[in-house]
Parts: sequence; structure tokens; C-alpha cells
Amino acid sequence: MKLSFSTNGFVRYPVLEAVERIASIGYEGVELLADTPHLYADSVTTSDLEGLKRILDRTGLKVANINANTVTGYYGREFWEPLFEPSLAHPDESLRRWRVNYTKKCVDMAQTLNAPCVSVTSGRSAPRFSPEESLDFLRGSLRTLLEYAGDKSIQIGIEYEPGLLVERYGELAAIVEEIDSTYLGANLDLGHSHVLGEDPETVISGLSPNIFHTHVEDIRGGKHYHLIPGTGDIDFTRLFRVLHRHGYAGFATVELYTYPHQPDAAARQSFNYLQEILSELKDEVTMVNSLG
Repeated sequence: MKLSFSTNGFVRYPVLEAVERIASIGYEGVELLADTPHLYADSVTTSDLEGLKRILDRTGLKVANINANTVTGYYGREFWEPLFEPSLAHPDESLRRWRVNYTKKCVDMAQTLNAPCVSVTSGRSAPRFSPEESLDFLRGSLRTLLEYAGDKSIQIGIEYEPGLLVERYGELAAIVEEIDSTYLGANLDLGHSHVLGEDPETVISGLSPNIFHTHVEDIRGGKHYHLIPGTGDIDFTRLFRVLHRHGYAGFATVELYTYPHQPDAAARQSFNYLQEILSELKDEVTMVNSLG
């Protein structure tokens, strides 16, 4: 398992500088925000991506994920809500189609930047529409998107979140099973799972081997607010052991969009804390293997 940091924690810096800062701390990977102020897909140029590739090559950072969860750039302003709309489950067909096409552009970015996956969310359940009607919209969008992503060998990871249409493990597992595509899986945010009171063993074993990417952050008191790992209630040693036991060897991306005022300090503290846990886990594995 390797550590990554999301540029959505560095929104007060241009994306190129964000990548440089993340690399300087020691992370092996970076998650790129496919939204303003970084890589909003409707305005990113070929030159932008070429410049980013040069920095990635020079620093050695791998792109862990293209984070296409939000599209605040659609509104042309800095505003918190509606954060996930227009979504893949939006009841308006033209807006739903816009989001599918936007996500296809993110798939293209992933291919250009050698990222294995693009993360998305379901968005919220629309008023006056039943959850099942909204899920039908989502399924249709995903099937169209997966046909495109599959041709480019890019995985689509759904991230579930409290309050969204797909908000818990069982709902995501059901969609992944029903659509049954090699390219559809989970962008598993372990903090969201913790907020919902889910058992890590159940979630990780149930979604394996379809966990394409993970988000990590700490949580305190069951409140959905992203904290620096080690400052809340989550047992990261246990989480990483379970992930390892079920064969997850990808990136654990620290997602701290809640610290735009001190991203370097938050990223460094997170790295030091989680890297120590990973080192201890590696030592445990080495010892078990030597005894076996």
C-alpha cells in the first residue's frame, strides 16, 4: 500500500504548485481534483496537461486517481452547494448527459496522465423522485460511461457518502454486482464508512477485489468532517491490516479539503503518522513470512 494526497487540500494554490508541494513531503502519489481551481475538464488545455506531465515525471509522483466527484466549476463561482450536481443521477436528461460527457473528459485526462481510475459520486436523490427512479437514472449514466471508459482501460470508482443517493456499502455493492463490469468498482472513503458505523472487515471483504482506490481521513464523534489522521477516532492500524489481508495494494489517498488554510502542515502530519503505521505493518508481514 502506498500513500497519496489529494490536491483538493491545496485549492489556494495552482495545481502545478500543489503537486510540487505534495511531492516534497514524500508522498508516492497524488490525486488530482478534476474541478476548479485545478483541472476543470471543460477548460483544461493540452498545454496544461503537458506541463503537469513534466512535473509528474520530474517528481516521480504517480496519479492515484482523477477526482471527478464535484463540478463546482459548472456554476462559474466559488460556492459550496450544490456540490455534486449536475450528477449522473440528475432527473433532467440534458444535465445528466452533460455530467456523463464531463466525466468522459475526465477519463481522457486519466488516460493522458496515466491514472488508473476516475472517481464519481451518485449525487443526491432528487425531490419528487423516488430513490429507485434516481437509481435508474444513475444506472443508465454508468452504462454509457463504462462503455467509453472500458475502451480506454480506465476504471470508474463510485464513492458513497452519507446523505447521497448511494450512501452506504450495501447500496454500492448492489450496483457493482448488478452492472457487473470489470471497470466499475469502489472509490472507498474509509472515513465515510466510519461515520456510517460500518464494520471495516465487512465492507473491505465485500467490495474486494473491486476497490480501485481509497480515501482516508480521520473522524471524531461520528461527525462527517475530515480530520488529520491520528487526531480522531479511527483505528488506522486495523484498517490497513484489513486492507492488506484482502489484497489491497493500491493508494491510500489522504483527503483533507478541510485544511485549505494549512495544507502543507496537514499533509506532512498525515504522512508522518500513516507512514509509521505502514512501516510497522510491513515489519509484521516480513516477520510472519519469515516464520512461515
